[in-house]
Amino acid sequence: MTDARAGQEPAPALAAAAVAEASPAPVPATSRLPGSGVLLAAVGAIAFSGKAIIVKLGYRHGADAVTLLALRMLVALPWFLLLGAWAARRAPPLRRGDAGRIAALGFFGYYLASFLDFAGLAHITATLERLILYLTPTLVVLIGMLAFKRRVGRRQALALGVSYAGVLLAFGHDLQLGGGNIALGSALVFASALSYALYLVGSGELVARVGAVRLTAYASTVACGLCIGQFLLMRPLGALSLPPEVYWLSLLNGTVCTVLPVLAVMMAVARIGSGLAAQIGMIGPVSTIVLSLWLLGEPMGPWQIAGTVLVMAGVLVVSRQKA
Repeated sequence: MTDARAGQEPAPALAAAAVAEASPAPVPATSRLPGSGVLLAAVGAIAFSGKAIIVKLGYRHGADAVTLLALRMLVALPWFLLLGAWAARRAPPLRRGDAGRIAALGFFGYYLASFLDFAGLAHITATLERLILYLTPTLVVLIGMLAFKRRVGRRQALALGVSYAGVLLAFGHDLQLGGGNIALGSALVFASALSYALYLVGSGELVARVGAVRLTAYASTVACGLCIGQFLLMRPLGALSLPPEVYWLSLLNGTVCTVLPVLAVMMAVARIGSGLAAQIGMIGPVSTIVLSLWLLGEPMGPWQIAGTVLVMAGVLVVSRQKA
């Protein structure tokens, strides 16, 4: 596991920019950073954060997690196939056993993390979901501490505690609003973040050798096949009899909130480096709050705002130290 991976854009399933940051590009030597890189990082963070809003809107039109996930991946699949073909043009052939490793990474990093995230969103607000997902860098640190006996400094440990305290504040806010499945939804989204953290821990060697773009495209293609196959096994074709709004939302989800942020953040990393791109990505929870208030009408209280500030502060400290 490379240390730089904790500096990723902290989101699971299909925040593929995190993969790019496992083999970070150096920050340009000039004193002025390219404005295009900053803009791309911001666009990627905001676009990816919109995924939760679209999923919540899809639930309001009668769709379920399995169907929405399959439709999203069906839209994204051709783009990932093209991205993989482009990345493989001059790349060396895969080694023996690489296909199995990529399949495993695709299962944990993009399929399982995505499904758990979509399932959890049926029970909690988009803001709480985004805050839990932003714990991914802290989970990478904890896995390194438990599995690889890496030492965690006092400042880093304090940052971890601050992040989790922030999530608890936001969780308590949602719990007071009612809904018996808040704990279930939070557990599912936390499991999603953990699944993606395991993917990051296991992807270091392959990222360095296969390449970030190619690994992202291949692993995402595997996940697309799994999500579509899951729908075919678990739902009849009649489940596709949905309002037109669901299909428009899925088209938006598969392009603007999936493929676009993957490409935008990878290009941003190439221009300004992974550390700064990750820090700009901290606008993700803020954009989720704004969108949830505007499009979903979700309530926002002072405890949830305080929780957001704590999570962002803690993750920023962890990302800076690990980067």
